[in-house]
Amino acid sequence: MEIKEYRQYRFRPPPGACELLLVRHGESAPTREDVRQPTVGGHSDPPLDPVGVEQAQRVAERLAGPREGIAAIYVTSLQRTRETAAPLAARLGIEVRVEPDLREVFLGEWEESFRRHMSEGHPLAARLMVEGRWDVIPGAEPSEDFAARVRAAVQRLAVLHADEKVVVVTHGGVIAQALAEGSGGRPFAFLGADNASISHLVVVGDRWIIRGFNDIAHLRAPSSS
Repeated sequence: MEIKEYRQYRFRPPPGACELLLVRHGESAPTREDVRQPTVGGHSDPPLDPVGVEQAQRVAERLAGPREGIAAIYVTSLQRTRETAAPLAARLGIEVRVEPDLREVFLGEWEESFRRHMSEGHPLAARLMVEGRWDVIPGAEPSEDFAARVRAAVQRLAVLHADEKVVVVTHGGVIAQALAEGSGGRPFAFLGADNASISHLVVVGDRWIIRGFNDIAHLRAPSSS
């Protein structure tokens, strides 16, 4: 009598699933009280810091291999995502596409002063983290609106790229929102992804599967360049 063996389950994306590699942009230039930041549509739009430029190269080294099988690269309307994606796009010969609804949450009156207020312990900073809502900041994007646009954008990409793997260079708040959506967790549970980190989300229909968060192995390894 033949005895059957049953191996442990190894994850495979379900048929029709889209694998999204959510890359947070590289470190952007520091804000200065004596210099106005460029803006796009009201959003602060700093370029990458030289540290961020190096991080973008590390992302390209990590994801440009043939085993990754990247089918498309998306960025947002803000230049720090385009600059982060550029080395990978050049290596793969892929033209980047813009998904404006994956831009960072709009911070209202704090759009150009968010880092200073958080660093200096503004009273609203503590409330922001406790409540897990961006809209405690005056004039900020309503949290429900932000969640809805991130959810809709992810679903659009999943439909467009069924059975494909896609790189999305986006922002820390967006990654946190997408993974909170996928886990059913608190809105800020995944806040704090490192610059140039990679998080892995698999989407098929209404099912969102988190496969990884804040992978920075490529930032620790010696550069091949």
